[in-house]
Amino acid sequence: MFILKRQDVEISSIQHPKRDQQVPILHYQGQTFRLISLFKANQEEEARALWRDLTDNRGKACVLLEEPDRFSIWGKIRLEQLDGDTGGHNKTGILIQASILLLQAVHLDIEEFLGAKQLTLFEKDLGEVLRQQKFPETSSPESVKHLVTIDPLEGTKLPAWQENHVTTFLQELHKLGKTYFGNANFANKVADRLQDMADGERSLFISWLNQSSLSKLWQ
Repeated sequence: MFILKRQDVEISSIQHPKRDQQVPILHYQGQTFRLISLFKANQEEEARALWRDLTDNRGKACVLLEEPDRFSIWGKIRLEQLDGDTGGHNKTGILIQASILLLQAVHLDIEEFLGAKQLTLFEKDLGEVLRQQKFPETSSPESVKHLVTIDPLEGTKLPAWQENHVTTFLQELHKLGKTYFGNANFANKVADRLQDMADGERSLFISWLNQSSLSKLWQ
């Protein structure tokens, strides 16, 4: 829709009506946009690719904001939409949903690129990690099968994790993925992996990710 510079827009924040959270809002020519995804200065190509995909293929009204130290993508909203854009899920639930979607993306890549034998080993290794770390409700081999097959966006049968469990899970998933693939490319383009999430939920997760110790691992 638009590619803009910082001087073209006004950025403010408003209080989310349902959570103790400030939501960044971009204003341009009487229109309102909220943050979808952030990219570092050296990720211009990835930012433009996602922006083109959202606008051309998904029909979303989006702004690509170019700044000296970063790129960001903002989706058009009406402010009253904030009331319902997180599907009623709380912050921890959203973090759990996103982490399971990232697991399923890695699981799919291993199956596609490395084959069924490596996939079985990966599931076994992941199960061992969950057992050693004493993750609630996910310490049996059946738990891994459950995690890679459920639809986390339905919000049912999600594991009873806390925020610290999500952090540990994503650290261990990254470590496993790097072992299997030999590099960390699988951990790039997080926003692309989470396209099925509601914009508000995806934005919340990515903001949390960028502010956490995981920001250098998952991008």
